[in-house]
Amino acid sequence: MFTRRVFAACGICSAIGLMATGVDAQAPPAVPGIKRTILSREDAPDSKYETVQMIVEVEAGIEVPRHTHPGTESSTLLSGQAELYIRGQADRAMTPGNMYLIPASVPHGVRNVTVPLRLAITYVVEKGKPIVSPAPEQV
Repeated sequence: MFTRRVFAACGICSAIGLMATGVDAQAPPAVPGIKRTILSREDAPDSKYETVQMIVEVEAGIEVPRHTHPGTESSTLLSGQAELYIRGQADRAMTPGNMYLIPASVPHGVRNVTVPLRLAITYVVEKGKPIVSPAPEQV
């Protein structure tokens, strides 16, 4: 039989569980004009990495600022048009159907978004770290 004390304890445990879930999720920060939808998140077996799959949508006229990831990003442009820049590589036009591989911790961004972008992205990143971190401006 539930007593008030047991019921209160269950409520506290549930609240702690919800807070822990929010911390573990490490969802990317919200950026106006950029929508990220996480499709799946799975731990890599016997590893400090996890695989995160998401759809990223970028409105026309929005620039995705320089940023990094604590692991590899593999993305495919589903629709739209823009320019991808990756430190140490030549800028390239993004066109639907093309795949882009970005090494871990390498600053990159997207500019000249002329029509809305829709990307399917798979990250293999270190668990517990933010998926996206701002990168300092180029010197």
